Amino acid sequence: MEFKIDQLEDWQKVIDEILPKLEYNILLLKGNLGAGKTTFTQFLLKNLGSDDDVSSPTYAIVNEYDTPKGNVFHFDLYRLKSADEVEDIGMHEYLNNAFLSIIEWPEVYEDELAHFPHHEMTIDNNGEYRRVKFTSILPF
Repeated sequence: MEFKIDQLEDWQKVIDEILPKLEYNILLLKGNLGAGKTTFTQFLLKNLGSDDDVSSPTYAIVNEYDTPKGNVFHFDLYRLKSADEVEDIGMHEYLNNAFLSIIEWPEVYEDELAHFPHHEMTIDNNGEYRRVKFTSILPF
């Protein structure tokens, strides 16, 4: 699925299309700085019924949010340098105990995540608008 985001309100249209298709509990978010990963997450959590303030987990590495369906963990792996560092934060425990894990900058841990069914969203910001691509991935 692909979307074009021209204005902030367009994120709701993306959520309306994607939310019914979230079958797996892992969502990888890819995109440059300022692409809209955290903005998307704010819209998503609101639609999942969370009343929590959603912010970027850049410095905390992981933020936890409550929803009526269960805990959502929001990761930012940008500052981590290896899969071992990701393991050290207890990633498997988070993945096993989450309704949904949203992972920004997943590239450092992508080989390990390839073994899990997951969704991937890529946000490309060209300065005029954002192009969003959403896919579901099943391991072999």
